[in-house]
Amino acid sequence: MMPRLFLLLILLLLSVGAHAQDLLTKTTGEELQVKVLEITPTDVRYKRTDNPDGPMITIRRYDVFMIRYANGTKELLGASMLSARPASASTAAPAAAMPATGSLVPGDEPPAYEDIHLNGPRLGITVLAGGVATKADRELGVNPFLTQFGWQFETRIFRMPNGTSGLLEIVPLIGGLEQGKFLPSLNALIGIRGPKGLEFGLGPNVSPAGAHIALAVGTSFRSNGINFPVNFAVVPGDGGARFSLLFGFNSRTR
Repeated sequence: MMPRLFLLLILLLLSVGAHAQDLLTKTTGEELQVKVLEITPTDVRYKRTDNPDGPMITIRRYDVFMIRYANGTKELLGASMLSARPASASTAAPAAAMPATGSLVPGDEPPAYEDIHLNGPRLGITVLAGGVATKADRELGVNPFLTQFGWQFETRIFRMPNGTSGLLEIVPLIGGLEQGKFLPSLNALIGIRGPKGLEFGLGPNVSPAGAHIALAVGTSFRSNGINFPVNFAVVPGDGGARFSLLFGFNSRTR
């Protein structure tokens, strides 16, 4: 009789241990079964429950929307706010995972506003076509292929729970240095970036050729906290157009 009770007790403990896991929800909506080890002001560190002996994984805090702990407690991280909802009065979240950063009134939604700056260098090429190339050759003495060097000032204004972000980008550039020319231009773009990095922007472009509208599309690749944006822009006008391909890198500064 005793061995059978002992075996049932072991099976019960294993069953409880198998369900003692945390549910991590990313801002993209992806859900992961994990064991949260630590939460810092910038990162969340965890191990996957399907590989408990594997490496510790680190993800940026602002990429995590919510954590539901094994004890039933919820914590909202995407808006840098805490929502503690214990399953019972005697249940508390792990001490290492409970930074007191404020609380939400039940039923409220976390604000999407997020003032984050991503700045870095840009370089690329511009090709002039049609009347734009003719005017540049006649008035400025440059050929239709120009190099571009500059800097990107990006402000991420908001980020929704599904990962979509609103952007404001200021990109000053200097072109034509390879031809001994100094051709400055300024681009101010308002855009949207999707959860997978695809982005679209529209805004004014000011250069020696005049003031026009710039349309840009692009994407961003991310590695070790560094973003690597690649953008293609078109500036139509003057019976032709300017086509630019720019790339660079940036990192979060706030």
